[in-house]
Amino acid sequence: MKICVIGTGYVGLVSGTCFAESGNDVVCVDNNVEKVTNLNLGIIPIYELGLEDLVKRNVKEGRLTFTTDIASAVQDSLICFIAVGTPEREDGSADLTFVFQVAKSIGENLNGYKIIVDKSTVPVGTAELVTAEIKKYTNEPFTVVSNPEFLKEGVAIEDFMKPDRVVIGSNDPKATEIMKELYGAFTRSGDRFIVMDPKSAEMTKYAANSFLATKISFMNEIANLCEKVGADVSAVRKGIGSDQRIGNKFLFPGVGYGGSCFPKDVNALRHTANQYGYELEILKSVDLVNDKQKEVLGNKIKKYFGESISTKTIGIWGLAFKPNTDDIREAPSINLINALLEAGAKIRAFDPEANANIKAIFGDKIYYAQNPYEALENVNALAIVTEWNAFRMPDFEEMKNLMKEKIIFDGRNLYDPEKMRTLGFVYSGIGRS
Repeated sequence: MKICVIGTGYVGLVSGTCFAESGNDVVCVDNNVEKVTNLNLGIIPIYELGLEDLVKRNVKEGRLTFTTDIASAVQDSLICFIAVGTPEREDGSADLTFVFQVAKSIGENLNGYKIIVDKSTVPVGTAELVTAEIKKYTNEPFTVVSNPEFLKEGVAIEDFMKPDRVVIGSNDPKATEIMKELYGAFTRSGDRFIVMDPKSAEMTKYAANSFLATKISFMNEIANLCEKVGADVSAVRKGIGSDQRIGNKFLFPGVGYGGSCFPKDVNALRHTANQYGYELEILKSVDLVNDKQKEVLGNKIKKYFGESISTKTIGIWGLAFKPNTDDIREAPSINLINALLEAGAKIRAFDPEANANIKAIFGDKIYYAQNPYEALENVNALAIVTEWNAFRMPDFEEMKNLMKEKIIFDGRNLYDPEKMRTLGFVYSGIGRS
């Protein structure tokens, strides 16, 4: 099929590349000339495992191109995906400015029947609004379909190629069949292709992310209580995760969730509810708990060192909000760095991919190490913020040789507390006495 994807951010770039990988002719549109030029040269603006190789291969084989010409892209395609950003406004609502700008451009360039797909995360009712916007500029036939994405950063390619489910919100049988054909390469059994009305599809995206955020905040609450009563949250997690009604996913306590989805989507769903005179009390608490959890690691470190914190140097492992990405949006590392700098501490930080992005915020206020061990030189403590695989089995003897004080504040519970104490470290995890 001939497809255009408008927006080459995280969702648009991954989606367009994976559609091309399955044999479709895909043109990705962006208004950033430099970005488009680089993408056609195989230069990727984000880090996502496996994405660079796929982009280069499909560009080379002619299935994937990048352009700033939205008119020709729309006119040459049957399916047009809207994958632009929907940033959070101050009131928590999703800003649809870019979505409507794209809808206007599509309407101005329709030249026959098209399927317009809302791939961006948008509030309930957006498909109707996009339909109305396009109709201002054309009398050509078209259908607006909702197709929310469920990609996890770090494993987005795998998620797209082998999806748990593909949700389509459509009231048009013709559009539904075409979308089913498009996704047939990824849902061969057919049981993972779920069709519903557009509003339900839009709600599904927000409900799914908000539920996962709720599980994370719940476990962080339990972890904090475990520390107070002397229980081990790792054991508790296994105990409740073995219950099939609960499941064992998203039960790992830590230093709070971040990224571009959970914080924004929780707030957007709360805002939607408020528009209808309803308060989602659970999500209000989820948001509050997460904000507090991002301060836990900094508070532990400041409490341990007391007033002497201003004379200490803290090493930080992990800056991205999760492993296998360079994304630092809403990352807990930012909260920790701010807290330590405010207390007067010095910082030596390392992340396999996110150093440059953090430097864009903090500049020369902290030291950026080129590897994990460089970040430990003469530090008084190590704080682990992101659970990169490279941090799971380090050379502990080398760590002891490099660190001035053998103290670890583990925000991801990577290590066994008893083993660490046996090795001579002072060790503090999350939810572990």
